[in-house]
Amino acid sequence: MAMTDPLGDMLTRIRNGQQARKDSIVTPASNLRVRVLDVLQREGYIRGYSEEELAGHRGLRIELKYFEGQPAIQHLARVSKPGRRVYSAARELPRVRNGLGTIIVSTPRGVLSDAEAREQNVGGEVLAEVF
Repeated sequence: MAMTDPLGDMLTRIRNGQQARKDSIVTPASNLRVRVLDVLQREGYIRGYSEEELAGHRGLRIELKYFEGQPAIQHLARVSKPGRRVYSAARELPRVRNGLGTIIVSTPRGVLSDAEAREQNVGGEVLAEVF
């Protein structure tokens, strides 16, 4: 059966892996997932990721990050979903936890964090929020 929301699936795997205190998780690979993981790594929410072979397909091993025994990601939620897309202009990008969290935005210049999108003055689809 085809997956309707591959990005939502990856975010759920990350949440479940951290709740189970896993060191790393494995998810199928796609270009969008890699770009989102780049943002999560730049912002310091994950230690890193690597590509590997999964049953004949590309896969991603995501190294989860913990701080003093607690997950680095306290909240990870999909904002724009297949049934309800959410778009935002650069000036209207929402702030998470009064600027302490991060919004992941898909823009014409690639997948960026909210701070990078504001700096480059580009808006786009609001993919997820993290804090």
